[in-house]
Amino acid sequence: MTTPAQPRTQWLGRWGFILAATGSAVGLGNIWKFPYMTGEYGGGAFVLVYLACILAVGVPVMMTEIALGRRGRGSPVDAIRRVVTESGRTSAWSLLGWMAMLCGFMILSFYVVVAGWAFSYLWKMLSGGLAGSGVEEMGAIFGANNANPFNLGFWSTLVTLLTMLIVGKGVQKGIEKSVSWMMPGMVVMLAILILYGVFSGGFGQAVHFLFAFNAGSLSSEGMLAALGHAFFTLSLASGAILTYGSYLPARTSIARTTLSVALADTVVALMAGLAIFPVIFANGMDPGEGPGLIFMSLPLAFQAMPLGTLFGILFFIMLSMAALTSSISMVEATVSWLCDNKGLSRRTASWSTGIVLWLISTLAMLSFNVGADWTLAGKHFFDWLDYLTSRWMMPLGGLGMALLAGFVLKNAIMREEFGLSGPVYALWLFMVRYVSPLGIVVIFIDALGVAEVSFARHWPWLAALLLIAVVLGEILSPRLKALFKAA
Repeated sequence: MTTPAQPRTQWLGRWGFILAATGSAVGLGNIWKFPYMTGEYGGGAFVLVYLACILAVGVPVMMTEIALGRRGRGSPVDAIRRVVTESGRTSAWSLLGWMAMLCGFMILSFYVVVAGWAFSYLWKMLSGGLAGSGVEEMGAIFGANNANPFNLGFWSTLVTLLTMLIVGKGVQKGIEKSVSWMMPGMVVMLAILILYGVFSGGFGQAVHFLFAFNAGSLSSEGMLAALGHAFFTLSLASGAILTYGSYLPARTSIARTTLSVALADTVVALMAGLAIFPVIFANGMDPGEGPGLIFMSLPLAFQAMPLGTLFGILFFIMLSMAALTSSISMVEATVSWLCDNKGLSRRTASWSTGIVLWLISTLAMLSFNVGADWTLAGKHFFDWLDYLTSRWMMPLGGLGMALLAGFVLKNAIMREEFGLSGPVYALWLFMVRYVSPLGIVVIFIDALGVAEVSFARHWPWLAALLLIAVVLGEILSPRLKALFKAA
């Protein structure tokens, strides 16, 4: 087994990793996007398809990233390089680590701006700055919030400072200690909001909206949405999970831990739906508002309900914590690499990273105000960061991780790291070799808009494609391995 040049800090316990990884997965998008998608695409039927996609695509790739991180005990770059070297393969595969680390940093560069919205709305709720009589007025407040570069810059800077402060304290005293109260705190606040929703008058509609099993409304578009969200929600191919895996104790079960994170991520997302939609339905609002649901419709609903200011404050505290736990995870890969390769202390690495992050995120922030006219091919800097990471880098990185684990690395390495029995390991190997890559390719094609993939019409062709991939994969696997070894 490969070991890093210096002893690697580890989580104090399995739950430290589960809370940190779940915090990474549960971001701003999950709070509104997954509940909205569930109601839009068939309720309980969508949830079942989503869970199937999590198991088929998300879990195998997540297990792979955790195993690579723990085996290599380093940043994404160092961990992958060590594991492929142990397998006798070319170190060029470490480019996957570079792409993952860069992807996470680029995501964070625009994510801190979005996270700043949550913090600014928490302040507005505390100070009474969210008074409006309609969605149009709330939209004007949201627009004014973004139009002022000093206001928006202040809140995105605050998110950057808080992130670096926590990461700079280290894995145990910083990240693990913070998520140990932020994640349970978020669940408690969700539970309080759900309890209020039970008596709000809209809870029955919310439950029906989220869980009614309506298979007829589950279109091919909904299946694609479930597949895409299942991959992206777990923070895969962004360096976060692989780096967190490098701190996982050796005897911790990767399979059980991964399933726990996937389950917790889904439960929190559904809890968010049960907290948000009763308020929306009780006030006669449209549940299909998308991002406007949080920053326009919900503040209006809080104004109309008893103790609305209190529940609004609780909601935006929860939203701010979700944003912060995600931002912590996305910068950890870069900080880990600087500590391991440049000899920097964690505090120095964190604040050095923070300065670069602040400069880039400022450019992203200016896309909403003074830089609104600075476009390239019709996209602002903010949009380019989002487009390159979500449409290209994450799918390609996830595909590369799956192919690396399935075809390139020695089976003995992954088998030893997982500690799985023959049939269970064979199932993981089958999924990571064929099912997960096929799912990621479908996501990639759909995200790029190259072709419209309709599962309802084309599932026989996809099944045939999978069968051909299995046969060719088994035939070519030894030759592929020999080719990579020769390279």
